[in-house]
Amino acid sequence: MSRILIVFSLLCAGLTILAGGSYSASPNDKQQGVNDSSAQPVNPVVQWNRTLLVIVRTPGAQPATVHSTRSFAIMHAAIYDAVNAIDRTHKVYLVRLSGVSHFASQDAAAAAAAHEVLLALYPKFQTLLDDQLQQSLASIPDGGEKTEGITIGKTVADQVLALRSNDGSAAPAVPFVFGNAPGDYQSTPPNFPKQPQLTQWSHVTPFALERANQFRPGPPLALTSEAYSDVFNEVKSLGISGSSTATPDQALTGRFWNGAIQNYWNEITQTASAAHGLTTAQNARLFALLNLSLADGVIAFYDAKYTYNYWRPVTAIREAATDGNAKTLPDPNWLPEVGTTTPDPSYPGAHAVISAAGASVLNSLFRHIHFQFAVTSEVLPGVERSFTSFSAADEEATLSRIFAGVHFRPDLTTGQRLGREIADLVTDNFMTPVHREDEPDDE
Repeated sequence: MSRILIVFSLLCAGLTILAGGSYSASPNDKQQGVNDSSAQPVNPVVQWNRTLLVIVRTPGAQPATVHSTRSFAIMHAAIYDAVNAIDRTHKVYLVRLSGVSHFASQDAAAAAAAHEVLLALYPKFQTLLDDQLQQSLASIPDGGEKTEGITIGKTVADQVLALRSNDGSAAPAVPFVFGNAPGDYQSTPPNFPKQPQLTQWSHVTPFALERANQFRPGPPLALTSEAYSDVFNEVKSLGISGSSTATPDQALTGRFWNGAIQNYWNEITQTASAAHGLTTAQNARLFALLNLSLADGVIAFYDAKYTYNYWRPVTAIREAATDGNAKTLPDPNWLPEVGTTTPDPSYPGAHAVISAAGASVLNSLFRHIHFQFAVTSEVLPGVERSFTSFSAADEEATLSRIFAGVHFRPDLTTGQRLGREIADLVTDNFMTPVHREDEPDDE
């Protein structure tokens, strides 16, 4: 199981965390929190994020026709609105409650909201979820504040679930017919004739976007262009299985990131949270902004993928004799470094969209911070990659898809732009700070 290892070495004392709210701690306090993982219990928001990661990584737990980012977005939206109903420092996302005491337990509200959502989405995991709820609530003193927090969490979660109940996620996949013209997406070897995944997902109601195609990029490169021949030959050389051109580190990078990329970014966010000792309210907002951005990024990139239906490198390279470009030569036996290709069109790249969105959210909320962190892989146990910024992790995760042999470079540059546009929209317009006079006094 992938984990982000907390090996931060903080290089600056002044922090401005979570734009719109400044939080600080002494350098000694922050360093102690990093070096001693037992100093404080895991924050409930982080713990429930970990719990959902355990579920989605369990074989067969996640329905094949439902993208897991929806579950993360719903859970963290419910946690946020439940905690913010008590904290009242930022704008409501979906659910506003009245008559809520400032003294209600935020931790109890977060745990109850997460449990209620996940029990509805993954009922077969009730034992795990009930045990986790009991563990989350055990450290909270009994009394009216705890009881009210639980009630708030369940109430908000039920309303969020109701509001998302008809969002289109239960619709069956749209039948897909492969084209046969040069540039058309084809089922990819060696896993053909596998059908494309999540063909219906662009019809799911977004969490923040007005519509799936709000930031739809323009079309991919023309096959006869000079630029296409350049990117074709780049991935052909660097992305082939056992490449003699790619360095060992590049080949390792391609394999390292070849997992569910949204899971990596949730764990990177866990690490950032733990390193800076965020409160429950700060974590609620952080993880909600992250996962709304990731969920809408997925909806948006599936809109673009199934609009352009652009072929994957393995098809392009094997069928290069048909593309009308004299500078692209076919290799009928070519296979990517990672073996198989994700069963959906190439343009834009999912890793690029999600990584850019994740890094953009984190960069906007953790400002003027310099640190070092290590990431472990879902698919290469025991292997670590180290970074000094979120942007550096974003760039490597994105470019890894060339070394993996599954994307052309424009898939990635376009995907990064799409991810950043979505993240900027979310962080600029949702869960923003409120002035006390703007909020009703419900006590």
